[in-house]
Amino acid sequence: MALLSPRPPDLQRLLEKDPYLTPFEQDFERRYSLFHHILKNIEENEGGLDKFTKSYQTFGINRFIDGGLYCKEWAPGAEAVFLTGDFNNWDPFSHPYKKMDFGKWELFIPPGPDGFHPVPHGSKLKVVIKSRSGEVLYRISPWARYVTQGANVNYDWVNWEPPTPYRRRHPVPKKPKSLRIYESHVGIASPEGKIASYKNFTHNVLPKVKDLGYNCIQLMAVMEHAYYASFGYQITSFFAASSRYGPPDDLKELIDVAHSMGITVLLDVVHSHASKNSEDGLNKFDGTDDAFFHSGPRGTHALWDSRLFDYANWEVLRFLLSNLRWWIEEYAFDGFRFDGISSMLYHHHGIGTAFSGDYNEYFGMHVDDEALAYLMMANHMIHFLHPECITIAEEVSGMPALCCPITEGGTGFDYRLAMAIPDKWIQIIKELKDEDWDMGNIVFTLTNRRYGEKYIAYAESHDQALVGDKTLAFRLMDAEMYENMSLISPFTPVIDRGIQLHKMIRLITHAMGGEGYLNFMGNEFGHPEWLDFPRQGNNESYHYARRQFHLADDQLLRYRFLNEFDRDMNKLEERVGWLSSPPAYMSEKHESNKVIAFERANLLFIFNFHPSKSYTDYREYGHNCRPNSLLVYIPSRVALVLQNMDIQN
Repeated sequence: MALLSPRPPDLQRLLEKDPYLTPFEQDFERRYSLFHHILKNIEENEGGLDKFTKSYQTFGINRFIDGGLYCKEWAPGAEAVFLTGDFNNWDPFSHPYKKMDFGKWELFIPPGPDGFHPVPHGSKLKVVIKSRSGEVLYRISPWARYVTQGANVNYDWVNWEPPTPYRRRHPVPKKPKSLRIYESHVGIASPEGKIASYKNFTHNVLPKVKDLGYNCIQLMAVMEHAYYASFGYQITSFFAASSRYGPPDDLKELIDVAHSMGITVLLDVVHSHASKNSEDGLNKFDGTDDAFFHSGPRGTHALWDSRLFDYANWEVLRFLLSNLRWWIEEYAFDGFRFDGISSMLYHHHGIGTAFSGDYNEYFGMHVDDEALAYLMMANHMIHFLHPECITIAEEVSGMPALCCPITEGGTGFDYRLAMAIPDKWIQIIKELKDEDWDMGNIVFTLTNRRYGEKYIAYAESHDQALVGDKTLAFRLMDAEMYENMSLISPFTPVIDRGIQLHKMIRLITHAMGGEGYLNFMGNEFGHPEWLDFPRQGNNESYHYARRQFHLADDQLLRYRFLNEFDRDMNKLEERVGWLSSPPAYMSEKHESNKVIAFERANLLFIFNFHPSKSYTDYREYGHNCRPNSLLVYIPSRVALVLQNMDIQN
């Protein structure tokens, strides 16, 4: 197999500079040419993509077989570089790096007496940078693999080389045909008001995920982030698994045990921006503001107050591509959900932009071709070296061809999130009376996706659970969740309506909305309240930074009915595979009756959203799925799922 991606047959005319190219075709030509140029340079100048994306084996610190250490950093703005730490009693200048070409620095530390490691496992380190202005800066290596919070708020770099590292015991499961994702955060995965651990997730959460019928977990906030309340989206150490949940081997065990259960594990990766921390982050690593990032205003995200990568920089490409490879090969992650893709794709980062679907919004000089080429490179590298891996794009603008193969001019993602769906449900519940729900608009939102591209549908994710927003359950039932979710309390109209609509919204989203499905942990049983991390604004409280799984286990609470429905929904999909089937065939969207009926995977789905009307012998009201179809009774606010063998009798 050739490593260089062949030029797509349908782009040959573009690459030959056809004078009749449309502006859109010219953009595709420019994007693909840039990708092809980068890949060719890697092959010719870096020894190939395989070597280039394994740069973590030479950068940072790595041990030789004889026990010596090879240390390497990229610090183009430094006048001098040194290594210090416990191993040399924190002498800042005793171990200088040698300057190399292209801003790189290297240091070899020979083995100690009798071959002992000169920097023992668990000892602390710092890179010392002497800047051009004469400052002496103590920094954490960008390639650090383990960092822990020190006595103050800043993090310490800790050399992690345990004498008996964790070894995987279980094979990686096959790529699922139907992707049912349980979006998870390790730190909040406990009813207790504290930061939960990898061990807790392994022993207490994974069995729940398996029982609920999910075949994939998407782990958020794993890449190290100094600020816990950032939800893991302000990364400070890209190669380090967050130490607040436990040591790296505990994360490896979590993934290994998940694999033993047939569960695929995805990492929520953040390559769209980075924390502006300098003491324990990438920012100003070498004393300048433009090593990893753009300088000036282009290098700062106005809304996120974070730094923006320079994707045209060769060493940034090395760093980010190697980062992806590291998480796959060191921890056995099965792929990634890429965060903030819309911010990467456009120079305006989507700020103040309402995308209407006009193609002029997706093509032109406002598109960041360098970021787009990086995403193409990332997908090419992942799928070439690890074909079993999955990539998902969190992208809100609707960029065309995002999930088309690179050889067709696409960006190469496997899936994209159907981000319009949760917004539509929020709008409907928040703004409309039940009798005013628009069946056609619901169907349009659930089926409005680009042909040939696969979507992950979801009714709600972590975004809707955050403080300042509301989950579906909380919007539907609000304060009554505190008083009337017990079986010994009155079954009020609000609770009745809320439970029924919660089930129907999730099922129709699951069955019609895409080729994959996602749920944020706890929302399957209608988790009450919101999610809020400890911060100054809430007196550093953990009260809302937890998941109350015990509510779904309590036989006297109505939460268990939502939990059981979610399990049955996933188990049915597992049995019939509607997510991997062709899109739904619409049979009915009746506005006055508030009925939606469609077929998918040899099943007939009928949803009656009417707040008060039930229907007997519904075929007479316009159901035209089969000429000889079964006459059915449809109660108010109920969804029916029938096999085709039933409706043809």
